[in-house]
Amino acid sequence: MQQNNWPKLHNATWPGIVGKGEGSEPVIAFDEMLKMTAAAEVDGVKFDGVDIGLFNPHFDVNSNDDGIKKLADKVGAYGLEIGSLVAPIWPPDGGSAMGSADERKRFVEQVRKSCHIAKRLREIGIRPNGVVRIDSASSPESWAKDPAGNTRLIAQTFREACDVAADYGEKLAAEGEICWGGMHSWKAMIDTLEATDRPNLGFQADMAHTLLYLMGYNAPEDRILPADFEWSKRTALQEGLKKLTAALRPWTIDFHVAQNDGTVHGTGSHDKTGRHCLANDPNGRLDIAADAGFWLRDEKGELTKAFRHICWDGCMFPNEKMTQPGTWNNILAAMIKVRNQHGWYEA
Repeated sequence: MQQNNWPKLHNATWPGIVGKGEGSEPVIAFDEMLKMTAAAEVDGVKFDGVDIGLFNPHFDVNSNDDGIKKLADKVGAYGLEIGSLVAPIWPPDGGSAMGSADERKRFVEQVRKSCHIAKRLREIGIRPNGVVRIDSASSPESWAKDPAGNTRLIAQTFREACDVAADYGEKLAAEGEICWGGMHSWKAMIDTLEATDRPNLGFQADMAHTLLYLMGYNAPEDRILPADFEWSKRTALQEGLKKLTAALRPWTIDFHVAQNDGTVHGTGSHDKTGRHCLANDPNGRLDIAADAGFWLRDEKGELTKAFRHICWDGCMFPNEKMTQPGTWNNILAAMIKVRNQHGWYEA
């Protein structure tokens, strides 16, 4: 029987930055993230590509076309392709999507720069698929001061960003994380997506972050699992995931495989969000391969094939763990299991 070869398996490079730097551990260089990704191998299977955060010190979103070509050449030299990109829409270079007119203008401009890079990478031939990832660059606390008004502002900014992205033939994906206002619960996320109402805006589902949607962090009124939920009750968790994915799967255009221990975590300057765990962490609450199926298959159990690659996102791991080859082999093994269960073969 032929082994599944789709969706392609990607690793994220931004875990070398997120939660690192001042007040935390040193940043792991972009080249080092590429080297570790390319070196991982399990039973002859390797990562197919990387998803990249377009922020310093890994990459300057203000780079010219020569800089973009150098990025493509560097990644290609490791035998990897490029998939989804993260737009650096946060202050001070960007701005809150529900902020002042100037802040929202900066937000949209950062999206424009990111979409230019995305398009050039497609034209070069190293980026066969993927989206440009955004969020609201706003806190739940600020959003809660005027939920309806702030959701309208975020949607207005997202629409402007979508119009810009359309000029470059790009789709934007809003990642559901509890640390972003208007995206901090599954219901708030759907409200924002519906209010934006653009065909090139979708949802980026991260298994670690969306698990916290079930628990109602930052939005107790929207929790799906009961307050007295026990993790030993696997059936209840599955029912919760069914409800969550039924609501968000139709919007989902990008997918992060991840593990979570059911708690929140933040290091450096990064706000508290889902605690990504190592793929083999004994405290992980998800059955990674099985639970990925709630996102990758529809309610009838049929494959959605909604995206051509999936990406591992594991932020805020200690550098001591991230620099061990075994860490990336374990992650790749988890990704392979997901593809074996929910992938497909194309000749």
